[in-house]
Amino acid sequence: MFESLPGGTLQGTLRRPMILNSTLAEQTIDLDRVDRFIKEIVLVRKRGPEDGPDGVPLAMVRKRHAAADARADEPVARPTRGAVLLLHGFGQNRYAWHLPARSFSNYLAAEGFDVFNLDLRGHGRSRSLGARPPRELGEYVREDVPVAVAEVKKLSGHDRVFLVGHSLGGLIAYAAAPALEGSVAGVVSLGSPYQFTRGSRFLSFLGTLMLALDRTVPLGNAAIPLKEAGEVMRLLRVFVESPLFPLPLRGHAPGSIEPRVLGQHMSLAMDRGSIAVMRSLFLRAAEARASGHSLGVLYGFASAFEHIDLPLLVIAGSKDDLAPPEAVRPAYERCASSDKTYRVFPSGHIDLLVGRDAPFTIWPLVASFLTARLRARVGSSSLLL
Repeated sequence: MFESLPGGTLQGTLRRPMILNSTLAEQTIDLDRVDRFIKEIVLVRKRGPEDGPDGVPLAMVRKRHAAADARADEPVARPTRGAVLLLHGFGQNRYAWHLPARSFSNYLAAEGFDVFNLDLRGHGRSRSLGARPPRELGEYVREDVPVAVAEVKKLSGHDRVFLVGHSLGGLIAYAAAPALEGSVAGVVSLGSPYQFTRGSRFLSFLGTLMLALDRTVPLGNAAIPLKEAGEVMRLLRVFVESPLFPLPLRGHAPGSIEPRVLGQHMSLAMDRGSIAVMRSLFLRAAEARASGHSLGVLYGFASAFEHIDLPLLVIAGSKDDLAPPEAVRPAYERCASSDKTYRVFPSGHIDLLVGRDAPFTIWPLVASFLTARLRARVGSSSLLL
């Protein structure tokens, strides 16, 4: 068993699965809206012949709305209507979905969902427990998501799980869903560039430069210090949001996020990026431009995604420098799903999650999409009885 130590460290033999620190927590949903939640830290091991004797540790934070009579000594959750697995973007971690001042994960929990917020390998708590960065993008798809989905099903009691991903997390959801189709209730993506670099000449140039450098001096799989870069962006916020900022590469639209919320995101949600994953994305995008094919950047996975028939919600930001609508929309256009929706909001990249308007526009859209698909499924099941 685990022993909890001061400072949040853990010692002991890791076993699969394990729930740590089930507590009653009063937390913010958005600014002055506060509610009570049951918070659990879930630890699961992905085990395989290449993973070593202890496997790969993957950590998730589980949130459920607390029952009215829940007490600190007896944390009881309300019944949940469905399960959701949140997948963060490139170089981020679970805090992308949960800031002290604005929490999408808490919102979904308050709406009645059993919410699991995953730290992918090499990120956040998973990294601190020993999960190395991925050697290639497929490790997220073939290993992390299936293990997490199996655990979510077991703990939640729901036989299907919604995959909700931001940026790269949405691409991972696209790629993982076909192999897990019997376990996936639907897919939601926010700012996920299915045809990466499309609509951005600067990103295309940056990718060409990176690949040329990599051919000259192999970059290996070094970590990209995005947390430090985020801190610089936070300190230079006024300059970054001004017309004088020279790069068309802002992570948010000017004035879209309050300074306090933006500061929390840069300090908590920004993590480390993987050179190997970034190289893969730029390489596939360059190959797509050269060959003229229209599949997404997830080679080996794109064709299967385009043939799935699962509920799909694709959300883009019209002010997103990193994933403009031209890069996001092809996922909606090419997917054969009979139940798919595409929406564009006047948002930047991280605004889609924590922007000033997100709690009143994007969050309710996602919640209503999930709820409607659950109701439709219940209705279909009752017709079969």
